[in-house]
Amino acid sequence: MYKVGVLGAGTWGMAVARVLCNRHHSVMVWSALPQEIEYIQKNRTHPKLPELQIPDDMEFTTDIKEVCNSEYLVVAVPSIFMRSTMETAKDYIKDQILIDLAKGVESDSLYTMSEIIRDVLGSQAKIVALSGPTHAEEVVNDMPSTIVSACGDLEVAEKVQNLFQDTCMRVYTNVDVRGVELCGALKNIIALAAGISHGLNYGDNTRAAIITRGLSEMTRLGTTMGCLEQTFHGLAGIGDLIVTATSVHSRNFKCGTLIGQGYNVDEATKEVGMVVEGLNALPAAMQLSKRYDVEMPITATVDAIVKGKVSPNEAVKALMNRDRKTELTKSVADINFENSIIKSKRGLGMKRVITYGTFDLLHYGHINLLKRAKALGDYLIVAVSTDEFTRLKKDKKCYFSYEQRKGLLESVRFVDLVIPEENWDQKINDIKEYHIDTFVIGDDWKGKFDYLKDEGVEVIYLPRTPEISTTQIKEDLNHPEEK
Repeated sequence: MYKVGVLGAGTWGMAVARVLCNRHHSVMVWSALPQEIEYIQKNRTHPKLPELQIPDDMEFTTDIKEVCNSEYLVVAVPSIFMRSTMETAKDYIKDQILIDLAKGVESDSLYTMSEIIRDVLGSQAKIVALSGPTHAEEVVNDMPSTIVSACGDLEVAEKVQNLFQDTCMRVYTNVDVRGVELCGALKNIIALAAGISHGLNYGDNTRAAIITRGLSEMTRLGTTMGCLEQTFHGLAGIGDLIVTATSVHSRNFKCGTLIGQGYNVDEATKEVGMVVEGLNALPAAMQLSKRYDVEMPITATVDAIVKGKVSPNEAVKALMNRDRKTELTKSVADINFENSIIKSKRGLGMKRVITYGTFDLLHYGHINLLKRAKALGDYLIVAVSTDEFTRLKKDKKCYFSYEQRKGLLESVRFVDLVIPEENWDQKINDIKEYHIDTFVIGDDWKGKFDYLKDEGVEVIYLPRTPEISTTQIKEDLNHPEEK
C-alpha cells in the first residue's frame, strides 16, 4: 500500500482517486476551491459525476503542502492551470513520482504537460504521463478500461503500471512520452471537428473520414517531432481519438456538436460546463504546425471556425475542395521497386543487414562501411536521413538533398534498398518491418544501440576509415590553404 496525493478534484482526478482507493492505497485529494471540497466531503460524490461513490477512507484537503506529503503525486488539474499549480506545489514536492493526467500543450513555450512540470521542478523530477481511452463516467462504474503509462525510464513507468493495474484497469507502458502527450492534446481538436460534423447532421461517413485523416495529421506532426509512429497507432493515439470523437461522454465532441448547431464558442463551453481541452490546445497546435512545417488541414479548419473566420458549412466545403492527394507516403514507383527487391531476395536463410547515416558527399569511407556491412549478410538496407530530420534533429546542413543522396546510394552495388530515416526512434519499427538480422553502425556510436539486441538482432559497430570524414572534407574545401 502506498500513500498517494491527487492534485485536482475534477471528474477524471476523482475517478483515478477512486481506482487507487480500491487498490487499497491511502489517497488524499486536493482542490484549490474550498466549496468543491466541502460539497464532495458532505455528499461523498461529485457534482459532475453523480454516479461516483467515494470510498469512506478517501481524504480531502485544501492544503497543498499536506497532499504533497506522499509517495506518488497524481497531477489532475486542467492544462491551463498546470504551471501555476506546480509553482505553488514545488516547495513541497521532494523525490516522489509524479503522474500527469492533464492533456495539452502550453502556448508559446509549446511544452507538453510533463515538460511544464520538469521546467518548474527541475530535470531530476520523475514524471509519468498517464493517458489513453478512459472516460471518467465509465471508470467509476468499473467498466474494463486500458491506459498507457509513459516515461523515458521504463522502470518508473512500470512502477505506475503496478500502482494502477487491476481487473478493471489494464495498464500498458511506453517510453515515448512526448508522443503519448501529443496524442492526448491533438485528439481533442479532432474530436471538436467530429462534433462539428455531427452538429451539422453529417453522418458516420464524415466522422470516419475526420477520425482517419485526423490521425494522419497527428502522426505527421508527431513523427516530424521525433515521436514513435507506433505510439499514434496505439491506445494513446487511435484508441483515445476514437473514444473522444465518438462518445456522448466527450466534452470536446459535445462542444463541437453545439458549435455545428450554431452556438458560438462561449455559449458552447458554458453549455458543456467543464473545461474543453481541445480549445486550449488549438493555439499550440497551430504554432507547432508552423514551426515544423507540417500540414494539418483539419486542425487549421477547427481553428478558423473557433475564431469566427469561417462558418462550419463553409469550412466543410473548403476541406472537400482541397487539392487532390494520395494516401501513400511514398511514390508508387518507390513502393513497387522496394517490393520487387524484397520479393526477389526473399528466401530461407537470407540474412538481412541494416545501417543508418546521412551519407552526404559520398566518399570511399562510406563505400568501405557499406562493403563491410554487406559482407555481414545477403541483403543490405540503408536508412538515409531525410533533409528535415538532418536539419531539425541532427543539426546538420547537407550539400546534397535526400533524393540526390538516395540516388547515389542506389547506384552502389553493395546496397539493395534505400529507405528514409525520419526520426531517431524508428529503428525498432524498421527491424520488425524488414525482418532485420544484423544492425550495423560506425564505432563512434559504440554502445548507443545495444538496446536493439532485445529485439533479437545482432548489433555490430564497425571501425570507420580513419583518414577520411565528411566533416573533414567540408573543412578542407572551406579552408584549402590550411590543408
